[in-house]
Amino acid sequence: MKLGLFSMPLHDPERPHAETYDEDLETLARGDRLGFCEAWIGEHFTLPWENIPAPDIFIARALGVTEQMDLGTGVVLLHYHNPVMVAHRIAMLDHLAKGRFFFGIGAGGSPEESGVFGIAPGTGSPRDRMNESIDLITKLWTEEEPFEYDGKYFNSTVYDPMPDRRLWFHMRPYQKPHPPIAVAGTSPRSETLSVAGEKGWWPMSSAFVHRSKLSTHWDVVEEGAAKTGRTPSRSDWRIAREVYVADTTEQARQEALEGPLGEAFDRYWMYLIGNGPRGKGAFKVDPDMPDEALTPEYMLNNYWIVGDPDECTRQIRDLYDTVGGFGVLLPQTHDWGRDSAKWRRSMELMSSEVMPAIADLQP
Repeated sequence: MKLGLFSMPLHDPERPHAETYDEDLETLARGDRLGFCEAWIGEHFTLPWENIPAPDIFIARALGVTEQMDLGTGVVLLHYHNPVMVAHRIAMLDHLAKGRFFFGIGAGGSPEESGVFGIAPGTGSPRDRMNESIDLITKLWTEEEPFEYDGKYFNSTVYDPMPDRRLWFHMRPYQKPHPPIAVAGTSPRSETLSVAGEKGWWPMSSAFVHRSKLSTHWDVVEEGAAKTGRTPSRSDWRIAREVYVADTTEQARQEALEGPLGEAFDRYWMYLIGNGPRGKGAFKVDPDMPDEALTPEYMLNNYWIVGDPDECTRQIRDLYDTVGGFGVLLPQTHDWGRDSAKWRRSMELMSSEVMPAIADLQP
């Protein structure tokens, strides 16, 4: 098993964007030096805590501060974008990265964000729009002949080459036929991950899926793969988690609760997710739990991987055994600000003690 990073990112919205971007770049540069294999950068538009609306631009900048680490969009919200533009931007980014790039796609976001883009309710589900978008994108990347694409949501005409006028479609990715495509799932038995299995895409599981339900993600990947005769590899499966390591478990638990992990849960997630079974109910191990029981302490004891190196190694191995194996664990990054030395120490301990201790886990 390998360790990567998942950067939503999460930042206190009162902080200047430029300052937080510099910190995110430093985290990636440090992760690159410490041997983290990859990093995924999120995309949102009207969520001030997640303040990167253009992960491709950020990744282009991050390529200059990293040397080995692969970088991925985590994820491009395709239902908001013109797929022809996305196809061009991502293909160009793949060339800049010389293949050190993964293309994560998704259909998340809020109804309010959809409204900003002028997408009215009832004009097609985000997942349907995403599926049509990626169909057109991959067609643009792989079709050699001109074609007409007349979709429900998106249309495109790729014309015959005009060499006498020096006009033809030319922007195809560096990686052939295209970068690896990854897609994220949050709900148990996520329909999106079934499509991942069917298409041969990499599955990614959210940090907010309890370990007791994570195995359903792989179940639907395999079910989807069976439809097209594919055999999915668990080594492609990425699982995101809150991970924090300190020199002692007592120290780690205190710093996680009193630091940005606890703060983000209290000040952001509890407001964003809303009520009901798909909101706060999704976090509950016991559906009869009152909402008031959803506290940082509850998340620490039921979701987060926090402790000294030995304790975190034990919890990662337990997660691995519970789900039947996976390829990459993605610790989520946070806004440590003035306490950034604590996060640097956590990354160093992950690299020097946790990574070697889980290297024998082969999915």
